[in-house]
Amino acid sequence: MTTRRPPAATASRPRRPERRASPAAGTRTTAASASPPAPRHGLARVLSKAGLCSRTEAARWIADGRVTVDGRVINNPEFPIIDGRHHVRVDGQPLDAPKRVHLMLNKPRGLVTTAQDERGRDTVYRCFDAAGLPWIAPVGRLDKASEGLLLFSNDPQWAARLTDPATGPDKTYHVQIDAIPDAAQLQALCAGIEDEGELLRARRATLLRSGDKTAWLEVVLEEGRNRHIRRLLAAFDINVLRLVRVAIGQLPLGQLGKGAWRELSQHDLDLLYAVADSAAATP
Repeated sequence: MTTRRPPAATASRPRRPERRASPAAGTRTTAASASPPAPRHGLARVLSKAGLCSRTEAARWIADGRVTVDGRVINNPEFPIIDGRHHVRVDGQPLDAPKRVHLMLNKPRGLVTTAQDERGRDTVYRCFDAAGLPWIAPVGRLDKASEGLLLFSNDPQWAARLTDPATGPDKTYHVQIDAIPDAAQLQALCAGIEDEGELLRARRATLLRSGDKTAWLEVVLEEGRNRHIRRLLAAFDINVLRLVRVAIGQLPLGQLGKGAWRELSQHDLDLLYAVADSAAATP
């Protein structure tokens, strides 16, 4: 009779920790379902977007200790401000947005389109002396030698909409040149050239009138780059004698005197908005 040995004793294995039941898919928290954080913006940007001053001037106010956040003086222009949570004051006054202002100026030749010029040249703000206006900024630019229609506002969103190449209106210029262009040259202006890595071209270029040695052109731009028309014509050995912006979209300069300005009417704004809206709707 065969005797069977008892089975050898086995070492007891440690118990595995029990797995917790995973939450149901409907109760799982994800980044997508979490509410988005409140927007944060730098303090100088907040002051600028409120239409009180430029961002550069806001930085100076902050450095001078004129700005408080929740009762505490802040000297950092990039201090993060959370919408609806922080209370900002300037010189002890609440940060109330001023009335929105929209102006048009007939810019004279010889003025620089800037608030302050490091070389001490006269700026376009000379035209608003003693007008008692709130802070305003140019909407787009005209170089020192150019003249004509220039918009101003303390509404950054409105300005951004008009200067955005995708939604902004065309600009129309009358340009006196030292040549008599033929049809092929006018067509070439619309075909465009590349200069310093930028494509410069006109949407339309037509001959208005000509003399013995000079001519006036009407040039329409979709997007205005720095010295756009002057650089474009220089590529064809044509010099600009005078350059006047006569319209922005459907808004004409009209009979506004040189150096004079006026507030835009609702009709003027509607003309600009209509152009911007149609451009935004174009696929």
